[in-house]
Amino acid sequence: MTDKTHHHLRETKFKELLAQTNDGPFLIDVEKAEGIYIWDKDGKRYTDMISGVGVNNIGHSHPKVINAIKEQLNRHMHVMVYGEFIQDSQLTAAERLSKHLPEQLNCTYFVNSGTEANEGALKLAKRFTGRTEVIACKASYHGSTHGSLSATGNETKKNSFRPLLPDIHFVQFNVEAELSKITKKTAAFILEPIQGDAGVRIPSKDYLKAVRKRCSETGTLLIFDEVQTGIGRCGSMFAFEHFDVVPDILTLGKALGGGMPVGAFVSSKEIMHSLTSNPMLGHITTFGGHPVICAAVDACLEVLETEDWIHKCEEKGALLEQLLAGHSSVKEIRRKGLLFAIELESAEKVQQVVEKCLEKGVISFWFLSNPESFRLAPPLSISLEEIRDTAILIKSTLGKNT
Repeated sequence: MTDKTHHHLRETKFKELLAQTNDGPFLIDVEKAEGIYIWDKDGKRYTDMISGVGVNNIGHSHPKVINAIKEQLNRHMHVMVYGEFIQDSQLTAAERLSKHLPEQLNCTYFVNSGTEANEGALKLAKRFTGRTEVIACKASYHGSTHGSLSATGNETKKNSFRPLLPDIHFVQFNVEAELSKITKKTAAFILEPIQGDAGVRIPSKDYLKAVRKRCSETGTLLIFDEVQTGIGRCGSMFAFEHFDVVPDILTLGKALGGGMPVGAFVSSKEIMHSLTSNPMLGHITTFGGHPVICAAVDACLEVLETEDWIHKCEEKGALLEQLLAGHSSVKEIRRKGLLFAIELESAEKVQQVVEKCLEKGVISFWFLSNPESFRLAPPLSISLEEIRDTAILIKSTLGKNT
């Protein structure tokens, strides 16, 4: 059997045995991944410029994460549903996370994903306030389960799955005048401090301060969804630090596990305690807080504490922006830290660039709610030299510079 035939058979199995999410998957046949690179089974190396879509902020297969996982595996794996047993890795991960958060965000509930974190946060806000109304932003993305999808401001994604949760209303992001729609009937205002899937939309500091003020005035809980923007991605451990605004509930996922599946919602002990009664088990998860996953969380945060990657994030991001901004095909670059949206003339041009990048061994990606831009979000560990080399390849896909 030739290598080409063997690869074709593997593609066929992949499409037949595994549920597909779209008609044009990348189909890289992965052999290994390390640092900022992924290798396929033919030995071709790809530079991962999207970090597995926001997951591998500390790079692929970091040895500290791998060692932490191995050590925990040698002790125990799952022993009980979340919240019943005392487990070292849960305690250690929660304690380390709390050191990076404001004092009022002192109680963590570990779950399995970012979308479950948002589900838990919405339930928590309803339970604590006794209210039902939720305000969210247009063009937002909060996940694909029914609750998080209900709070997502993308009608194309939502329409086929209606009816969704009632009493959710949408406002324009970064428009202060619309905050009057938050009232004493509102349980929660959920928003991304920097909108990710909308194409890296960065609000003004005054806007987020007005959001905080309005929520405090009305008794509404402010939820910041930092599933994509957190864990160093935007040049601080959490994006909200850039705006001097603290939420009542913070949701995390993606990069938190250093490559392992995890989510978390974090609040004050007072607010979080409301899930323990009326009804008991207000939120419950079998595998949330899995000891192996929590060991990876702790190791991931330790890596970011010991490496200088977050502090150098802005320098690296500025260099990549500078190298790409001069091309005539680039209409706009929106960026915070190492989170990029590169806007081109059309969705068709974006498709061409993403495909050509892949041919040249560079992995970029799309935005669901902003098809005229492509996504870049390399591991924070990327070097300045690697940025320069990769920028040359990306620019070569953009066509003639006029």
